[in-house]
Amino acid sequence: MTENDRKLLIVEDDASLLDEYKQCFDEYGVSTAVDRDHAIAELRRHEPAVVLLDLDLPPKSDDMEGGLAALADVLKLAPHTKVIVLIDNVEQEIALEAVAQGAYNFYKKPIDPDILRLIVNRAFAIYELEAENRRLQNKVNESPLDGIVAASEAMLAVCRMIEKVAPTDVTTLLLGESGTGKELLARAVHRLSPRADNSFVAINCAAIPENLLESELFGHEKGAFTGAHKQTVGKVEVANGGTLFLDEIGDMPMALQAKLLRFLQERVIERVGGRKEIPVDVRVVCATNQNLEDLIREGQFREDLFYRVSEITINIPPYRDREEGRLILARTLLHKYAKLQKRAINGFTDDAVAAIEGYSWPGNVRELENKIKGAVIMADGKLVTALDLGLTANDDVESLNLREVRQRAESKAIRVALTRCYGNISKASEMLGITRPTLYDLLNKYGMSADSYSKKAAS
Repeated sequence: MTENDRKLLIVEDDASLLDEYKQCFDEYGVSTAVDRDHAIAELRRHEPAVVLLDLDLPPKSDDMEGGLAALADVLKLAPHTKVIVLIDNVEQEIALEAVAQGAYNFYKKPIDPDILRLIVNRAFAIYELEAENRRLQNKVNESPLDGIVAASEAMLAVCRMIEKVAPTDVTTLLLGESGTGKELLARAVHRLSPRADNSFVAINCAAIPENLLESELFGHEKGAFTGAHKQTVGKVEVANGGTLFLDEIGDMPMALQAKLLRFLQERVIERVGGRKEIPVDVRVVCATNQNLEDLIREGQFREDLFYRVSEITINIPPYRDREEGRLILARTLLHKYAKLQKRAINGFTDDAVAAIEGYSWPGNVRELENKIKGAVIMADGKLVTALDLGLTANDDVESLNLREVRQRAESKAIRVALTRCYGNISKASEMLGITRPTLYDLLNKYGMSADSYSKKAAS
């Protein structure tokens, strides 16, 4: 980034000082403001990396209320921006308060142009370094498969399985709730396979009427049934040399399951109304949101077909279980749709983050994508709110304070150990790997009693 590309916002209500500051940075992309509202408008318009902010803004007060309020607004709208607060010599205590609230640094008036330029240049350097670090972090968090964001351990494990399975011709079964991205992963299997240059053909077994599904899969000859005015090639033949994706295979009728089994075993098909066996070279990937083993027990799915389609089974976790990957995927989708809609939206507000992390997401990634599409259109500012998403902020998001996390885990482990040992202190302390005195100390710390876990209490 050259100096001309560097955007600097100077907020100062004294016109002579403002001119002096501008002369220090005449080679920069400088914008100016004289009060809090003007500063926020310029921040939204130019998105500067660094802000020089005079704390003594109107309304004037001994505690610099106007300047500190402007600082809070800037950091809320642009948390990565480096704010350097400008103060008089007698205001150092307030400057330290500003730094504690998130300001990058402070500078005492009167100005020394060389020193102020040095401080500002360093702020730009740190901003650019942090931006590059975020870019690299996002790159690390990206899935090894193009188009798939996998920042959670569960999704990274799915991607690693797909990378191993893709080069082979093994029939693969993708299991996951509706909206978890099964077709996206099936396309990834095809894209990473030696068949990538050939067709990827998808068919939803639940979306086609039972009487048409066989013809859709295997094709039909002219005159095979009423309305069959010409010979039609089925999806299996169209996928020859490539990949056939059978979505919602759990909804396939029993009669057709037998014909699919024969195809998987012998790799030949017969069109409806035909007698000629047609060899087909195709890789098959299946998917369902149902439990096929339950369907087998209920007599709704063939056991022999199950073993054919599940040579490799990949379980796709629901969005709500992707833990640390949830927010990264939400931000990726937000960036995607903000770009498509040409909206300058930078991220989520705190209440939106809490809502995303607290909501159960029954529709999984598909529901998330739909809500973010709408939020990008509805958002008034540069941050998407919980209201824009159509969600309620969750005030009960679990704290990530390490002391609290440790205490929760510690007390839970003690309760489990005492439950298993019926309150026996010796056995519980041995199970926990601590001494009896240490366990007694922990019981006192958490206000717990071993007696409540005894066999007598349990009875």
